[in-house]
Amino acid sequence: MTIVNQMLAFNEQFVEEKQYEQFISDKFPDKKVVILTCMDARLTELLPHALGLKNGDAKIIKNAGAVLSHPFGSVMRSILVALYALGAEEVIVIGHHDCGMSTIDPANMIAEMEGRGINPQVLKTLEASGVDLKQWLRGFTSVEENVGHSVGLIKNHPLLPPGTNVHGLVIDPGTGKLDRVDC
Repeated sequence: MTIVNQMLAFNEQFVEEKQYEQFISDKFPDKKVVILTCMDARLTELLPHALGLKNGDAKIIKNAGAVLSHPFGSVMRSILVALYALGAEEVIVIGHHDCGMSTIDPANMIAEMEGRGINPQVLKTLEASGVDLKQWLRGFTSVEENVGHSVGLIKNHPLLPPGTNVHGLVIDPGTGKLDRVDC
């Protein structure tokens, strides 16, 4: 049985037994906050618990490294939707120690792409089209600097509602301890 089949079998029982009732909420975040954080699996349950959040309290956007790489990309659009259409009033960017994005080697990742079947001609076409894959895939060396960079992009965004508080935090994925990042 594949993993997705196992998940669907579990889901059938979950719905049948009405286990979802404890999670019922609406689309508006009760704590009026939108959080940009990393997709690291260690944070899935730890982060909400470390912040005292329950289902429905916050809009949580996850991507690799909590990196806001483009001021008009999908992550920033999601933040603005949360602020303008879904009742969020504050933004928190939360990075974490021991992040996989801090060890990403773009050259190795490109080699892995080729090794898993991506045609080298596709990579050459992207490069000829102006896509710098090594730049696009690069990570960061300091989680604090990365969080500060993302906070800065959000704070200085021309469409951010004036007066919106934007905060930066770093979490320890082992203990859940949070530290402020001076942005």
